[in-house]
Amino acid sequence: MAEYHDLLGGRLHVYRRARSRFWQCSTYLGGREHRVSTKEESLARAKDFAEDWYLTMVGKFRAGELKTGKTFKQAADIFVPEFKVITQGERSPRCVLGHEERLRVHLIPFFGTKRLSEITPGLVQDYRRHRMETLRNGKPPARQTLHQEIVTLRQTLKVAHRQGWIQYVPDLSAPYQSSKKISHRAWFSPEEYKRLYMATRARALAPRNSRWKNESKELHDFVLIMANTGLRPDEALRLEHRDVVVVKDTATNETILEIEVRGKRGVGYCKSMPGAVVPYQRLKERQNPQPTDKLFSVLRGRMLNAVLEEEKLKFDRDGRPRTAYSLRHTYICMRLMEGADIYQVAKNCRTSVEMIEKFYASHIKNTLDAAAINVRKSVRDSVEQAHGT
Repeated sequence: MAEYHDLLGGRLHVYRRARSRFWQCSTYLGGREHRVSTKEESLARAKDFAEDWYLTMVGKFRAGELKTGKTFKQAADIFVPEFKVITQGERSPRCVLGHEERLRVHLIPFFGTKRLSEITPGLVQDYRRHRMETLRNGKPPARQTLHQEIVTLRQTLKVAHRQGWIQYVPDLSAPYQSSKKISHRAWFSPEEYKRLYMATRARALAPRNSRWKNESKELHDFVLIMANTGLRPDEALRLEHRDVVVVKDTATNETILEIEVRGKRGVGYCKSMPGAVVPYQRLKERQNPQPTDKLFSVLRGRMLNAVLEEEKLKFDRDGRPRTAYSLRHTYICMRLMEGADIYQVAKNCRTSVEMIEKFYASHIKNTLDAAAINVRKSVRDSVEQAHGT
């Protein structure tokens, strides 16, 4: 059984454990317990050591040199299980795993033993520099990778703020790079889109291998449906036949598809262009499906990439690779080129007007009104303005 002695009115304790020959001392200061071994076997000398140690600790605390408070590792240990439970059903397992991996591999090794009060904008900038200097295959991490790590860091610090461990979350914004170049998403121009669907049609009619006949037909219908609906690839893979209805639209007097979409934004709705109807009917006729059957069995990325490579459409003029997602971007761009209302396009694509203006509308020439731009004053108005009359 340990032997205890209180000093300085109970603010300092000297004790010796049953199996130890040395005396220990401890005090509670700055919100946490501090302990140290006196390395003394004599109680009198241990008390003298303890009093000197306590006065030194008090001096450090008053001077702000004593590091106190919770560590980043303690906040991370709360964040991971909390995020997993609170966002259950709203975030994919891949998203949760991403936060866990970023904490385990990068953030905890750098910030783990730091007190939360020590995590300042300067220390975060040191972390950015550290990551940029850590080359992998001769390359620094991508900007998006580093951005995701800062997001995880911010979420962890928000947990610490909710726990009352810090008064505020420090500014984590990156200096020197406040203005980013906005680049448009890779898409197919009308001429390139025509080359693409003509190539997939040729494969559907005469596949390279007879075993791929059904797959080639499905790819052709996939391209047409995607480019006429603006669906995300993951939304298309979730689609069941009970989610799609062929209707006669009263506003346009055209036959279209009404689609109930389930994806990253939850449940939403989409009205297709008329060009999606015939591919869907072909798809349904080939499958003879049950209501709960999927429209598309898998995303045939390899076949699509093969067609893109053959037609030299894999990369746009800026070197950005085109994927199945580019068909969604093509739908949005074509709708804007035809003069569609940007709010209705955003609503139909289950995104925001800000996203469309940022990544699509900025490079579509049809969104600029020449009549509103090329306004000229009359000669008389110019003269009167010059003379102040």
